[in-house]
Amino acid sequence: MYDLEDLTAFATVMQTGNLTVSARQLDVSKSTVSRRISQLEAQVGQPLLRRQSNRLLPTEAGTLFLSYCQQILSLAEQSRRVLDDLSGEVSGKITAHVHCVFARGWFSRRLEEFLASYPEVHLELRTQLRPPSSPEDTSLCLWLGDVEECGLRQETLGHLPRGIYAHPDYLARHGAPRHPRELSRHAWIDLLGETQQGLQLQHAQEGIYEFMPPSSRLRVDQEVFQSDAIARSQGLGILPDWLVERRLRAHPGTMVRCLENWHPPTHPIVLLYPFGRLPRKMVSLIDHLRRAVPDAWRASSASPVAALMQD
Repeated sequence: MYDLEDLTAFATVMQTGNLTVSARQLDVSKSTVSRRISQLEAQVGQPLLRRQSNRLLPTEAGTLFLSYCQQILSLAEQSRRVLDDLSGEVSGKITAHVHCVFARGWFSRRLEEFLASYPEVHLELRTQLRPPSSPEDTSLCLWLGDVEECGLRQETLGHLPRGIYAHPDYLARHGAPRHPRELSRHAWIDLLGETQQGLQLQHAQEGIYEFMPPSSRLRVDQEVFQSDAIARSQGLGILPDWLVERRLRAHPGTMVRCLENWHPPTHPIVLLYPFGRLPRKMVSLIDHLRRAVPDAWRASSASPVAALMQD
């Protein structure tokens, strides 16, 4: 049995004669198209394409195989449409991975709404300390921060602003920094080396200041651990504003913002999911999340705190 994605990649390359153009049309990476062609050739047992200058041309076997490939794809599409028409229900199991910061709050509430709308869906929610790193990760993932190219579609839902925070007792003992250059005299609580390569702080009038934080004696892998250390007067660190707001609601007076007019880069909120055709249940969940994105996330000048904390 041939893989439909391999057949689709072959048919598209036969039409375009180019891997890059085919990858763009299929909305996948170039390496993915190349891998699918190689898989199909291995299954067929002979080359289907050959390279000539900057184009890919069919071999004799490729020309012969194309008509069968198109018939298989046509039958598959017809059967998909028939089955979709037969059952318009959204059902089945969905696994969603989420950055630990979002384990409670906006994302979990949106999942509860989705379950209420689709009684036949079963959701499994898992926290994740690292973003997906392979196209084999077929689950939906909501991530906070930049994500390297990993063969998955990356859809940015919005951005969260951040700031530099400290406990009032720490500032009373060591003094509050008045300019980014004074940060080097303070203890730094780092999020697994996030700022080891330097940090840009931006000021509306003074422009950009390139800051190299001091070596951190305490490095953690979660923002909640980082905020705990800062709230215990261990030093300064960069936190999402909404996370600090949530902590201050439960523990007033445990953090204050330093250098209020200097702003670190915002953190993108990224939705990751596989390229290509997705199951109806996954498409429905993605559409639900898109519609529920607060306007404040999309506006870089607005504070997303209130929107993120809303029910």
